[in-house]
Amino acid sequence: MKKFLMTAVAVAVCLISQVSANVIGYWTTIDDETNEAKSVVQIYEYNGAIYGRVVKLLQNPSARADIPGNPPVLNMDIIWGLKKDDDTYSGGHVLDPQKGRVYRCEMWREGNTLVMRGKLGIFWRDQRWQLNTSYRPTSTATPTPRIPRVD
Repeated sequence: MKKFLMTAVAVAVCLISQVSANVIGYWTTIDDETNEAKSVVQIYEYNGAIYGRVVKLLQNPSARADIPGNPPVLNMDIIWGLKKDDDTYSGGHVLDPQKGRVYRCEMWREGNTLVMRGKLGIFWRDQRWQLNTSYRPTSTATPTPRIPRVD
């Protein structure tokens, strides 16, 4: 009986760690300067890489990005090219649509929080996004990445 319980606990711990490392889903972005919810981002996988698309804007639904063409932020991919590295996803880029700047990025999950780290040289800034279980997408199809032109 003792052996069975120890095995069950070990299996449960493995399952929990796998779930906690998964970043795929919908996340409410929290502005690190104002601490206000700004948008809902869908994190998805495409051809082995992780991408993130803005699927809902909570403050300014008609916001436009400060990049060439001034495209709408809604339905824009703002994260691209992340690859899994243990419990962290790294090697990708994140676009700050308000500033029109692209940063190197990495992300990892801590329970129901997604830590998004943008990097510029030796400096970095973290945002903590919250798992959004109430957002209902209009389509369940996996998106095809559309990387914004930022130069």
